[in-house]
Amino acid sequence: MVTIRRATPDDAPTVYDLVHGLAEHQDQSWGVTVSVDDLKRMLARPEITYLIAERDGRAVGYVSWLERVSFWSGQDYLHLDDLYVTAAERGHGVGEQLMQAAAEAAGGKVIRWEVAEANTAAHRFYQRIGATLTSKKIARWQPG
Repeated sequence: MVTIRRATPDDAPTVYDLVHGLAEHQDQSWGVTVSVDDLKRMLARPEITYLIAERDGRAVGYVSWLERVSFWSGQDYLHLDDLYVTAAERGHGVGEQLMQAAAEAAGGKVIRWEVAEANTAAHRFYQRIGATLTSKKIARWQPG
């Protein structure tokens, strides 16, 4: 049985491992620069939510988001940061359980996120749960 719970600052080492697992899965390990101490601080912030899925006390996935407000609608929404399920657990309903937990936490608010165009497995998953996919380019800028 899979249980889902909110991560606390004490979970930072587990979160660190899960984030690295996702980065490795996406061949983007080079992009992860966060430390365990950074994660401890982040997990203490009220606007950040990180849910861990566990089977038999072992972390098998997570979903994370930030609460934001839209200046177009004037409404709060959840900006999904990541959804990740370990390779051994994919196809066993863990992703659906994590997304359902996010939906329950949203309380009717819109949930928004980005997904890489090349990640066709994720596209199929999100469409299967009823999400609408739209194309958009993501810009990044780090001045200085």
